[in-house]
Amino acid sequence: MTREDVFERLTEVFRDVFDDETIELHDETTADDIDEWDSFEHINLIVAVEEEFSFKMPMGKVVAMKNVGEMVDIILELGK
Repeated sequence: MTREDVFERLTEVFRDVFDDETIELHDETTADDIDEWDSFEHINLIVAVEEEFSFKMPMGKVVAMKNVGEMVDIILELGK
């Protein structure tokens, strides 16, 4: 799985969770960039990402993530 593959799949997850087809993700994208991304939606997002990629993200990594780029790095690491 390439970084581009992860971004493509993540974009669809984000668009579904936040019900916004205009979302475009970048490495630097954070919760501040998406209006509906609050703590409750963050939980929904993590669950949706885990379902999409068929693995559980360790809570320590979830809490430490600062942006979408770090989420992609975690997905690539866990998806090996």
